[in-house]
This record gives sequence, structure tokens and C-alpha cells, in this order.
Amino acid sequence: MTIGVQLVKAEDFRTDDKPTWCPGCGDFAILKALREALAELNIPNYETMLVTGIGCSSKMVHWVEVYGAHTIHGRALPVGEGAHIANHELPLIVAGGDGDMYGIGAGHFFHAPRRNMNLTLLVHNNQVYGLTKGQASPTSMKGFKTKSHPLGVIEEPVNGLPIALLNGATFVARGTASNPKHLKELIKKAITHKGFAYIDILQHCVTFNKVNTAKWVRERAVYIGEDIEHDPTDKEAALKLAMDFNDEIPIGVIYQVEMPTFADGTPALQGTPLVKKDIENIDISALMKRFIP
Repeated sequence: MTIGVQLVKAEDFRTDDKPTWCPGCGDFAILKALREALAELNIPNYETMLVTGIGCSSKMVHWVEVYGAHTIHGRALPVGEGAHIANHELPLIVAGGDGDMYGIGAGHFFHAPRRNMNLTLLVHNNQVYGLTKGQASPTSMKGFKTKSHPLGVIEEPVNGLPIALLNGATFVARGTASNPKHLKELIKKAITHKGFAYIDILQHCVTFNKVNTAKWVRERAVYIGEDIEHDPTDKEAALKLAMDFNDEIPIGVIYQVEMPTFADGTPALQGTPLVKKDIENIDISALMKRFIP
């Protein structure tokens, strides 16, 4: 990223294609916040990669002018991790929905934080399956009625924040599409953080979730550093905030510490990224003779 005069504009991250989300969808605000965050950090689009899974939110990769990979459902994190290993200097953003990350991709979400790879994970959490027309998702609240749960959801909702926090994430935050300016600043902090940075973004679905609306979030949002004081290096205090999702929902950086990253502990990733290493003069003939008679 370039330090000093801002050379990059948010327009640099626009594509010729137009988003096809429902009018009023919270994904528009997240898209705007991401474009502006990258621009304000002076990160050129040709030095950025975005990896997404499947779902409404994951279609975002088509509308951000960067290197991108639209992967299969629940697998955005391992694909992103592979890209990071290939080029650990590349600013990398992984994005997906609450179903993508906390449902089919839950196994990857469980283990990714403890590796502390230097990447940013944005979870668009609208508490419903939008692309498949409104079924209950892992984060749907108890009693929430959908096509798949006409009598109301009976399971407890998944809360990704304490999971990430307890499993080693070094940056944990909650944002909201209802406040894109604040979200933009959160994304900037996440991208510049050295290590696994994760933001759970409360995102309203105007078509299939008439309960957890933008108004619902605004009425409950309390901002860390404004409405409440908090030391983000205090893990025990951070865990309490991470579990708070009732009448008040903490918004902001909940936990942030500096720890050695995956690349720091991997000799092959020291210095030059794998993708830039000279492999022309590497002789593996001795190794091949060990396994091939």
C-alpha cells in the first residue's frame, strides 16, 4: 500500500457490471464501505484479492474491480488461505454470508483463526438465507418464522464472535451495514491489522427478514469508544462483549492484539512470497530418485 498522498479512488474499484441485489439490501452499504476503505488505504486494485463463497453477499466479488475468486459454498476461507500461502504479501479479503461461514463452512471458520494468517474476513450476517429464498440460517433468532421453520426457529443462534475469539483470532469486531461510515473505518483497521482479522457485519435483508431490520439494529447498537469504554487487549472483557447480543449490541473493535502470524512461523514463507521465488534453477532430481526407482 502507498503511504502519503492518496492516489487511489473508490471509483477504481467499480466494475462495468451493476449489482443485482434487492433495492435497499444492506450489501450495498458493505460494498461501498469496502471500496472506500481500500481507496483510503491507497491499496491499488491490482494489488488486492477478494475471495467469496456462495450467497447474496458472495456475489460481491463480481462488483469489486480486484483479483477475485468466486468459490463454492462454504469454501471461501480455505481458498483464501491457499492464496495467502502463495503470496503472503497480497492484501487479501474473504467475504461470505452467515450461512456460508457459520453453516456449511463452519469447520473452516473454526480452524482459520488459530492459524492467524494475515487476511481479513467479512461475514455479511443477515440472519437468514437470502439467495435460496428465506430459510432460517445458523444465526436466525429463536422464534423467527421462515419457510423452513413455519412454527419458528427452536435452536439457539450461532454467535461467531466468541468462537473466533477463543480460537485465536487476533482482531475481532462487529460492524453494521446501518452505519457504513463506521463500517469503513472498521474494515480499514482490519486490513491494516497483521494477522487474522474478522468482522461480523449485521446486514439487513429487506426481502426475507422483516424482524432484524436496519431500524432494529440502530435501536440496539452501542458503540465501543463512544457509548461504552473497553480495552480491546483484555480478552476476558472482550469475551463478555462478544457474547452480548440482546437489548444492546456492541459495535466496534472487541479484541485486537499482535501475535506471530502463520507466515512468521513458516520458513518457506520468509522473505520473498512463493509466487515470486525463482524456481528455474531448483534441482529436484535427487528427491525424485528416492521415490521413483
